[in-house]
Amino acid sequence: MSSQWKVILKRSWPTIRIVLSIALLWKATSGIDWKALFESELQLQAQWLVAGGLCITAAFICGGLRWGLFMQRAGFQGSLLGYVALYFSGGLINQGLPSTLGGDSYRAIAGTHLTRSGQLSQEKELAEELSHADDLKQQSPKLRLGFSMTLLDRVVGLMGNNILGGIGLVIGGATLGTWGTELGYLILLVMLGAGCALAFALSYKPLLIWIEKLLARFDLHHALPGIRLAFAWPTNIAQGIFAVSIHCFNILALGFCLKAYGAEVPTEALMIGLPALSLLLMLPISISGWGLREATLASVLALWGVNPSLTVLGSISYGAITLLCVLPGAYKLLKRS
Repeated sequence: MSSQWKVILKRSWPTIRIVLSIALLWKATSGIDWKALFESELQLQAQWLVAGGLCITAAFICGGLRWGLFMQRAGFQGSLLGYVALYFSGGLINQGLPSTLGGDSYRAIAGTHLTRSGQLSQEKELAEELSHADDLKQQSPKLRLGFSMTLLDRVVGLMGNNILGGIGLVIGGATLGTWGTELGYLILLVMLGAGCALAFALSYKPLLIWIEKLLARFDLHHALPGIRLAFAWPTNIAQGIFAVSIHCFNILALGFCLKAYGAEVPTEALMIGLPALSLLLMLPISISGWGLREATLASVLALWGVNPSLTVLGSISYGAITLLCVLPGAYKLLKRS
């Protein structure tokens, strides 16, 4: 592919994702019998939406604190409060702001410029780095370190997501079929086994030396303290519990949004549906899951007898509340502008 086509695709991809999101959302809502829904005298219980918003906010704060601790361990000087603010800004970008830069890339770059006072230093250099975020080969060691800690945060979050999904399959996987429970045990075995293997590698001297050499090859000498915080014994236990807890907040939030419309959803159904959806959202085919989230959850939760119409309404509310919860991140973006 020529460089010109790459530039065109990069600039048009956000628009393509918006179109795909609208198409998926239309597909998810087209099957709703709105007349029957309104005639059923559906009553919205707003207090559950408020509870969902509090859970989503708590998840973002906890995620920002975890990422901030990784950045600090790598030697960056920003305050935890500043990293949490950047985490919200990244979340807002991921919600579909018209930008070719992803939220993770934004916070990875901006996080390297964060000062103890919570301000962003070297504004001119920061603007230049943000405009060339995709040129990995030209990045300085400092930027590569910022990206590595952001990737580390994502990996820990992914492991927590998979562990929670595995537990959900063990509890309620039989609803999917005889393979559901077995898959749950397999996922837990793989995730916990990977955690144990990483902890062993960080404690066994020959393997640790090899890891240090590998990091040095990519000019990531200072990444090891962050990796230790994530995977070394015994902090890996705390990280695992914390990662699962963050995803529990999201599951509670979705459950509350569904409950606001009168839908009673088994906890294990949410523990299976939302982690599976999180894996699907790694594919850049929709804006922050809009459309894909509604279609997927409606199909999955229907296996537990949940009305697809209520699922779509609850899912749309979940997405809208998530957007409202990350709006404080606009302050950091507007201030820099």
